[in-house]
Amino acid sequence: MNIRTKKDNKALTVAVEGRLDTSTAPQLEECLNSSLEGIEELSLDLSALDYISSAGLRVLLSAQKRMMKQGQMQITGANETVMEIFEITGFSDILTIR
Repeated sequence: MNIRTKKDNKALTVAVEGRLDTSTAPQLEECLNSSLEGIEELSLDLSALDYISSAGLRVLLSAQKRMMKQGQMQITGANETVMEIFEITGFSDILTIR
């Protein structure tokens, strides 16, 4: 999995590429935990994400909870496979997906 970040003042875009699963979720969690201080707008670009597991969903939920306290979070670029997982798990009702 590759993670690219782009910070613009109080906005942060995090692009995730590859598979977000049990072995890679801690990497994204660490990246978010170290980058969200002072961020009011978080955008997660999942356009290059091939797969997300329950461990990846947990990281997204944790980020969503944190951003609800300090700003907003949105998901962009989720492909059909990832969207299906969001819909089956109910995450499509919890997350802002564009």
